[in-house]
Amino acid sequence: MGGCWLGECHYLTQGNYEALSMMLICRKLLKQIGIDPARIRLEFVSASQGARFADVVSDFTRQLKELGPIGLDEAKDGNGIGLRVKLEAVQSLIPYIKLVERERLRVRFNTEEEYHKFFNSDEVNKLFNELIFDKLAVKQIMLLLREKPASTGEISEILDLSPSEVSRHLNSSAKEGLVRFDESQNRFAIAR
Repeated sequence: MGGCWLGECHYLTQGNYEALSMMLICRKLLKQIGIDPARIRLEFVSASQGARFADVVSDFTRQLKELGPIGLDEAKDGNGIGLRVKLEAVQSLIPYIKLVERERLRVRFNTEEEYHKFFNSDEVNKLFNELIFDKLAVKQIMLLLREKPASTGEISEILDLSPSEVSRHLNSSAKEGLVRFDESQNRFAIAR
């Protein structure tokens, strides 16, 4: 992503500050689902810096080529099912994530360093765990169970979540009537 230098935008909306916040949120999400956060980058470039823009694009293109296609290193389950489910879960939560950003994470600082400090603080990490990462894990589990019933161990392995985390989310989802335990298959399934 590219934007005006902080404090130098000619537009009233100052969208470059929001872009910085969203990029830092996206990095947290990518890391959470096992994708290298270096796959997203924000550079500040003014309209008069054509050579800088070209250098930034060339450097990022080189960096992405070094990382290779998404899925080779990130798909821990070997067949990409977990990665596909994780990406679909993030995509489905985007409206919710934007709401959380607007209501709980919208801040205004003067420097990029202040944004990095804020988004890496214990307070924001706790907020992400409570408001976003738990919902993301439940969504991943639900999407996986829509495909076929699975055991706690299978879910844990495919989604790269700890068995205790999977059990916690399955228990809360069962209490809400979203999943059920199918004793004949010894697997969890979507409640119908």
